[in-house]
Formats: sequence, C-alpha cells, structure tokens
Amino acid sequence: MRTILLLFTLIILLFSIILHECAHGIMAERHGDPTARMAGRITLNPIPHLDPIGSLLLPGIMIIMSLIGGPLFIFGWAKPVPIDPRNLNNPKKDMMWIGVAGPAANLGIALFLTLLFRIFVTSASIAAVILFYGITINLILAFFNLIPIPPLDGSRVLSGILSEEHNYRLSRIEPFGFIILVILLVSGVFNFLFVAILRLSILLTGVYPAFL
Repeated sequence: MRTILLLFTLIILLFSIILHECAHGIMAERHGDPTARMAGRITLNPIPHLDPIGSLLLPGIMIIMSLIGGPLFIFGWAKPVPIDPRNLNNPKKDMMWIGVAGPAANLGIALFLTLLFRIFVTSASIAAVILFYGITINLILAFFNLIPIPPLDGSRVLSGILSEEHNYRLSRIEPFGFIILVILLVSGVFNFLFVAILRLSILLTGVYPAFL
C-alpha cells in the first residue's frame, strides 16, 4: 500500500509542478512573450520540464526515505519556463501576473481535488490519503512560492510593487536566494507555514488525517 501511495503522490506532484510552470508560460504569452511556447515548455509532457535536482534527485531521496520508514511525503520543483521581459507589453506589471499564475494554478488544483474528496470519499481509504496529499502538496506549492525571496514567484509580485531602487536591491539577493531558502527551511522558520497548510487541508476536507 505504501508503494502505491508513493507512486500516486509522485504523479500528482509531477503534474502539479508541470501545470504550475505551464501557467507561467501561458500568462507570459497572453502578455506578449511567446518564449515558453517556442521552447516547447507549454506542454504536459514531463520531459521538457524535468529539473535534475528538483524533479529527480530530491523526490528520489524522499521516496527512498519513505520506503525505509520516513514520512510519506514528496516535494520538488520543475525547471522554470523561459521568459523574455523585453517581449512583454508592460514588463513590470506583466511580471506580477506571470508570477501569480503558477501559485494560482496550484490553488485551482487543490480546490479541484477538494471537490473530488468531498464528492467521492466517504471513509478512510487509499483514495482519501492520495487526495489529501494532493491537496496539501498543491497548497504548499502555492503558498511557498508566494514567499517574496528570489527566485520564488513572490519576488516577481513584490518587484512589481517596489521602486526601481528597491528592485535593484532585491535582484542582488537572487544569486543567494536558494541558499537563503535552504537555511530558512533547515532552521524551521517556515514550520508555521507548513502547519497552517496542514490545518487548511483538514478544513477543506473536513477530516483529521489520522490515517496518514
């Protein structure tokens, strides 16, 4: 049963991050930049979206940990879609919409899975666990990506609000953004966010995940 759960969780994660990136590309195209489509990135085919670390290494490590008794949870990310701000109609404003599009797609998936849960799940079952994990994963993808630290989507939204001077300061953080995020994650700073997301998943499904 645990192997089946891991498989379905991995599939949900994979297509959730693919739809996240496709949403960025579609929004960019709507605002004048077809770079993502020209690069073949607006597709459900997983191969163009795979990131060596976020799509393969990290999920692989988490699967191995789950199989040897660790927590049954998988997380990751896809390769960012290419965007050329020079093609956008209003680069500063349009980048905000492009940044929001990915998290919005994950919120949409979470609500869709919640609807499936409410309609079809009547008791603790493997379907209940899969849907609950799917909802939680998409909520994490949505809210975590809205954190305003480069290269997360929240930094794109923030850059549309800040002045040019503050945008320049924000851009100087980007080369160290990944390191900053790892440090914050390891230190437990974001634990409150993950707890809040778990509680939101419980609220949406109406059940306490005693089966997890």
